Amino acid sequence: MAAELRITKLADLKPGVQADCFVLLSAKDRATTRDGKPYYRVTFRDAGRSAVAMVWSDTPWFEGCDGSWKVGSCYKLRCRYVESSYGPQLELERIRLVEEADRKDGFEETALVKSTRFNVEAMFTELLAIARDKIEPEPLRLLVVGILEEHAQAIKRAPAAQKNHHAYAGGYLEHVLSVTRNAVFLADKYAADYPNMQPPLSKGLVVAGAILHDVGKLIELEFRMEGPRRTAEGELIGHILLGRDMVRERGKDVPGLDRETLLRLEHIIVAHQNLPEWGSPIAPHTPEALLVYFADDVDAKFHMLAASLETDAVGDEEFTPRDNPLRRGIFRGLRARE
Repeated sequence: MAAELRITKLADLKPGVQADCFVLLSAKDRATTRDGKPYYRVTFRDAGRSAVAMVWSDTPWFEGCDGSWKVGSCYKLRCRYVESSYGPQLELERIRLVEEADRKDGFEETALVKSTRFNVEAMFTELLAIARDKIEPEPLRLLVVGILEEHAQAIKRAPAAQKNHHAYAGGYLEHVLSVTRNAVFLADKYAADYPNMQPPLSKGLVVAGAILHDVGKLIELEFRMEGPRRTAEGELIGHILLGRDMVRERGKDVPGLDRETLLRLEHIIVAHQNLPEWGSPIAPHTPEALLVYFADDVDAKFHMLAASLETDAVGDEEFTPRDNPLRRGIFRGLRARE
């Protein structure tokens, strides 16, 4: 019997090194070669890295891959990690489903799923405190706090997107809290800078809109081990209208919530992506909606940029690759030239 190797995280594998690791099968794509032979491009991942294994029809792995390997299942691999021009790849030597006994060797499902690096309980506590302390009038505060408390467990677990930004467990809460912090700052600044606006800027509406701008994503997306997936409601309706409907329905049960306040809050949700090509049927038509749009936009875009700079540089490249959601190379810095 072949000796067991030390368990190594996929994210920690070095090029050319053989190791055993626990992984999640996150994608399995079937295709054919130019000669008409079938093959699979299988993606394995843990919380820190994804890598592809090519399973050709003439390999011993093809029958199992074709018949029993399942997306969303966890496996123990013996493999060799390779960094090629096609990206991170794995050369498989052994593979089996994980077993309960593997837990003594460190197997844990949560270690295979990318999650927020922040404490979700602390983030939720802060978001709830902002809602209670910063939102006036009282009916608007009751509406927002009620939604947060009703959906607390989903809020702590949900991703913020299927891809591009905060697309991992807890990403929704991380993003919403960051947007809300931005919104509080912007509301305080512009209320002080423009005290003669009629009507005056409503900080309560800005904060409420920031907290609820993406609330429809709790219905639009569902968390799965292999990654976020759109629900039928998400595909057919989308988070903007789903969120507007959630707020409108909840608003019916809030005593004293006046028609205009609810209308302005609904407008923030509907307009928070600014342009039709980005998903909003209408651009911001109120100062509160404008501030929430920018608070949201800068957080999403900065996350995309920062993620590119958090990857390891390749050689002396001055720019990151362009394969990021912003579709541009991000400048790392000048490198020495011969």
